[in-house]
Amino acid sequence: MVDNRYATALVIGSVLSLLATVYLSVAVGTQHWYEYNTQEANNTTNSEPIFPMNGTLALWWRCILVASPSYWFKSPDRKMETRCSSFSLSDQLGTKYKPGNEEEDLLRTYLWRCQFLLPLVSLALVFLSVLVGVCACLCRSFTPTFCVGVLHLLAGLCSLGTVCCFLAGVDLVHQYFPLPAGVEGTLGWSLYLALISFPLQMMAAALFLWAAKSHRKNYTRMTAYRVA
Repeated sequence: MVDNRYATALVIGSVLSLLATVYLSVAVGTQHWYEYNTQEANNTTNSEPIFPMNGTLALWWRCILVASPSYWFKSPDRKMETRCSSFSLSDQLGTKYKPGNEEEDLLRTYLWRCQFLLPLVSLALVFLSVLVGVCACLCRSFTPTFCVGVLHLLAGLCSLGTVCCFLAGVDLVHQYFPLPAGVEGTLGWSLYLALISFPLQMMAAALFLWAAKSHRKNYTRMTAYRVA
């Protein structure tokens, strides 16, 4: 029989794990990781803004805000639309080169590969922990809970690594290609969702590990008491 404290820890840990998985999945599936905003040019009127570099950058694609096609030569109220292009698998895993020469850029190459693979590894670890938890329930054993906690701990580190690799990659690109005057780069809400998933996964891991360790210690004491 499982103590109510351990059962409560398992329930809270499961809820935190579910929230972290949802946040990370939404972050991976959206394109607002890094946003570029261009200020209005001085030589234009208020009704004619220019959006030459308004767009977003994400793990798997980039988007840009452009004017929609119009049948008029000069529309007074132009509508803007977002056009996205996805990165191919060769773009993600291929070798990156330094601008201006054919020298391989190892740092940027592995940053791109890590930011592509780490979120998938994180989600795979959470899915594996769910399978382990289901097997533990079917076997009526509390021992696999420790494995579930370790898997969540590794998943949290992968989520944090995804954010760190993405930010390092963007900073490296900006070192090679500085932003023009009037262009501002800001962090998007997708990146914050991925960042929030990290502490949620770590808290879930801490609860699972505490429940497994405390239950095992209590079980050992009860066994020793019965033997005595």
